[in-house]
Amino acid sequence: MIPLAIALALFAQDVQADAPTATAPAPATAGQADAADDRWPTGAPRDDYQFVAWCYGALRGYLDMHDEMIPEVTRIEKQFRKPGTRLEDDMKVYADMQKDGRRKLAQFQSALTAAEKASVRPISAIGAEAVKQGRRIWVAGPEVTKARKAQEWMSWALPAKCETTAAALEKRSLLAAAALKTGDEAETSER
Repeated sequence: MIPLAIALALFAQDVQADAPTATAPAPATAGQADAADDRWPTGAPRDDYQFVAWCYGALRGYLDMHDEMIPEVTRIEKQFRKPGTRLEDDMKVYADMQKDGRRKLAQFQSALTAAEKASVRPISAIGAEAVKQGRRIWVAGPEVTKARKAQEWMSWALPAKCETTAAALEKRSLLAAAALKTGDEAETSER
């Protein structure tokens, strides 16, 4: 990620060569970092089930773009090499991100499945629409250059709220499913 920061800094330097130098913002405190984790991404649903489905869609879209983005990412990483670093090391970060992304997709899928099983009504169609909504964050118009799209892809991070919400949703859903099952068993034994 450091090469990305350098690339963006060089890009900004070229664009704003005549602009006055701004001071760096103060580092975030623990409270500010927690507040950032609690923010809802723009356009994301507020319902936990739909939000986790949105996260699934956004992450799936990110992972699916890997093969399309890597040639441009490689070009950017080569062009803006930090002295003393190896391209192979920096490119390994993207492979590691793919592995981590697949692990998170499994977590989200597990939470969504648990919520669907615990629901007294069918909700999978609502979830499917939220997945589509999440994937749409990666739709770019023809005016967006490959370099710009790659820069966005390189710097994107899944909102931290996705993982915490998925874990909470799955836990609640498993408890609700157990309660429903117990209720069904009691109803059956009363007959």
